[in-house]
Amino acid sequence: MNDNTHKPTSIVIVGGGTAGWMAASLLQQHWAYCRISLIESQDIATIGVGEGSTPYMRHFFKQLAIPESEWMPACSASYKCGISFPNWSTKEGFESYFHPFYSNFDLKTGEAFFHNVGLRRRGSDVPAHPDDFWLASELARTQRAPITRDKMPFEPDYAYHFDSGLLGDFLKRRAIDRGIVHIVDTVEHIEQRSDGGIKALMTQSGGKLSAELFLDCSGFAALLINKTLKTPFQSYQHSLFNDRAVAIASPLDNSQAMPSETVSAALSCGWAWKIPLTTRYGNGYVYSSKYLTEEQAEQELRGHIGAGAQGMEARHLKMRVGRSEQHWVKNTLAVGLSQGFIEPLEATALMLVQYTVERFIKDYAGPDTPAQVLSEFNGAINNNFDGIRDYIIAHYKLNSRSDSAYWIDNRNNPIHSERLQTIFDSWDKGEDFEATLSQYKGEISYLRPSWYCILAGMGRFPSALRPPSASTQVAPADQARRYCQNTAERFHDHRAYLLSTYGEQWPRGSGSN
Repeated sequence: MNDNTHKPTSIVIVGGGTAGWMAASLLQQHWAYCRISLIESQDIATIGVGEGSTPYMRHFFKQLAIPESEWMPACSASYKCGISFPNWSTKEGFESYFHPFYSNFDLKTGEAFFHNVGLRRRGSDVPAHPDDFWLASELARTQRAPITRDKMPFEPDYAYHFDSGLLGDFLKRRAIDRGIVHIVDTVEHIEQRSDGGIKALMTQSGGKLSAELFLDCSGFAALLINKTLKTPFQSYQHSLFNDRAVAIASPLDNSQAMPSETVSAALSCGWAWKIPLTTRYGNGYVYSSKYLTEEQAEQELRGHIGAGAQGMEARHLKMRVGRSEQHWVKNTLAVGLSQGFIEPLEATALMLVQYTVERFIKDYAGPDTPAQVLSEFNGAINNNFDGIRDYIIAHYKLNSRSDSAYWIDNRNNPIHSERLQTIFDSWDKGEDFEATLSQYKGEISYLRPSWYCILAGMGRFPSALRPPSASTQVAPADQARRYCQNTAERFHDHRAYLLSTYGEQWPRGSGSN
């Protein structure tokens, strides 16, 4: 982190929730001497649905020295090997695919996959479905935890599922125990400095909160960054149609093994998540209000869940999809929903929170931080948002469904970046795809395996394929599958490993099979 001589002496964070308390925890860890206050209103509820993460979140807990055995039981957490995407494609043999987290276990089979994909892109009928080549796909298929039973030279990458409300509560208790000042009040007025920066917050109870730095974690309200500092907001609505979600919890079926994957299933006008926690399933439907009403969306989601949704409350959410044009403005940093939001298809929301705060800690050099540093910081955050946006758009552009106007309109929507179009064109023309991805290094957010998996997993190949010539070297998919199957046997059963991790904290009624 940055060793500049000036560090802040006081910070006020506006808003709690997972983003606010993650930010507070990171700032406290790196600037332990700083007075940090967090104000949140008891009148404003947090989102608090079941949520998934990317592997980047493991680094968050390692920084704070919080072991999995401490935080996971407190947050109904389980392990995540990746995400499955059923029903996005109608192409035979490619109706579903799995987006894995990859590691050194996949070095040989991954290269075999890339090789076969290259052949199929150029018209050869060879096996090139990603599910055959990645260990994480097999771990998820067999409901295993991404933890080995015996010592191995390396471990796979993995992420988590958790109740985001409980995670916020866990981090809140921990931060308060370590000296963060918690204020339950409502901000009523914001006093600005002569240069436009934030000077102080006036609260409903008559209190005044002054600080050197302010963090806007006020959610979609964006109280400081947009409403006060008037920072423009760049909407993604023309390329990402979804602006609503409905969430319904459902009970676990304890006669079944514990899944270790997120399921993101395409429905009529959007997609439904299914996230396995140790106490329940988190379910939700992300959709566009242009194509579906709240009532229709709830009815479709209940039908998708089945009997488990009977009698369960539905929570309807509105989403502001896009990003602020700047995230660090004068003495204010926007974090979480206030800075922007991309629908949770690839579970990137908390990754962006973490990256934003870590980068800020690294770059901050006091009130006189050079304008160039702020510009580079905001450019880096925007690159992350826009790179993730492009990858999410790719899911919709690659869909091959024709059962509703929603899917057809998404596929035919011409509004997307030139960068994404270049990636599609390079793939379709059989060009050097590695060179194309390298051209955008640092801009596309996702690495080589992710782009190969989504394009191949959706079946984006020539419709007319020919048998490979006798001289063509084809990587045997059956050998890759056997390797993944044999290697997966060295990993723990997911439920069994969670039981051992939770110990006496295992939730009652969750079963032990």
